[in-house]
Amino acid sequence: MINEEIRDKEVRVIGQDGAQLGIMSSAQALDAAAALNLDLVKISPQANPPVCKIMDYGKYRFEMSKREKENRKNQRVVNIKEIQLSPSIDTHDFETKLKAAVKFLSGGDKVKVTVRFRGRQVQHAKLGEELMNRFAEGAAEVGSVEKAPKLEGRNMAMVISPKKQ
Repeated sequence: MINEEIRDKEVRVIGQDGAQLGIMSSAQALDAAAALNLDLVKISPQANPPVCKIMDYGKYRFEMSKREKENRKNQRVVNIKEIQLSPSIDTHDFETKLKAAVKFLSGGDKVKVTVRFRGRQVQHAKLGEELMNRFAEGAAEVGSVEKAPKLEGRNMAMVISPKKQ
């Protein structure tokens, strides 16, 4: 609430420099703000009496929106990229998938590595686990294992997250 929207009988007023001006009627507080060519802004309506501050409200809103834009710009959305392997993957294919994972991790994304077992391959789950461990070692310098390899039905999954710079 600003200026005439403030309908309280008494308010505690804080000056533009942060100094306490004391408790006064809302009309007196409005006159004090108008004398300085500024706005009276209610900061804490729950307090007894409510706290109001004399400030340039337009400038305050501009700075708040600028701060919010800066925060949005600094935000980073972490995506999860998935890489699928097979227990019988060849070395060159493995290295290609590892390079892609390293690229994703250095870009700040998480990587979900999945080994898909077909038919009777699920009986050799140890091979899939060894493959996952080899993959984790290959990506160790840019990422660390967030979720260890775990067999879920016919798939074994592991999540690697990027290391903090």
